[in-house]
Amino acid sequence: MIRVCFVCLGNICRSPTAEGVMHHLVREAGLADRVVIDSAGTGDWHLGEPPDRRTQAAARRRGLELDHLRARLFTADDFARFDLVLAMDASNVANLERMAPDGAARARIRLLRSFDPTAPAGAEVPDPYYGGPGGFEEVLDVCERACRGLLAHVRASLGA
Repeated sequence: MIRVCFVCLGNICRSPTAEGVMHHLVREAGLADRVVIDSAGTGDWHLGEPPDRRTQAAARRRGLELDHLRARLFTADDFARFDLVLAMDASNVANLERMAPDGAARARIRLLRSFDPTAPAGAEVPDPYYGGPGGFEEVLDVCERACRGLLAHVRASLGA
């Protein structure tokens, strides 16, 4: 079993997008019973809210339904629940590192785009919140590439 949590700031745009994309890929790969996927935010502004309507609309156009998801806060206890904690940007990596109880927890933190073979080192998932609809499509593109790389990593880890 591999447990993955995607983390952004408010858990209403980037991290639920990554969660939805990864759920889809894992189901297609027949690994849904071996991979646990969740998302959370490091900020508490949107707790309990569904993903941003623009996020949901962009995802729906690609056949992904995110309306059942609700924003939640990542806590220090989550480090014990997840094998990989995948941040969308360096700011969230820093937030997570401050929260991590020890070195083992910090070792679980990575940038999501580190799994994208086409991305340069340190590449981030851009935050679409204050931009136009094209930003949400870009986030989907970025998450799809990174999650495909993550799926390859998961398969190798599971020996699948």
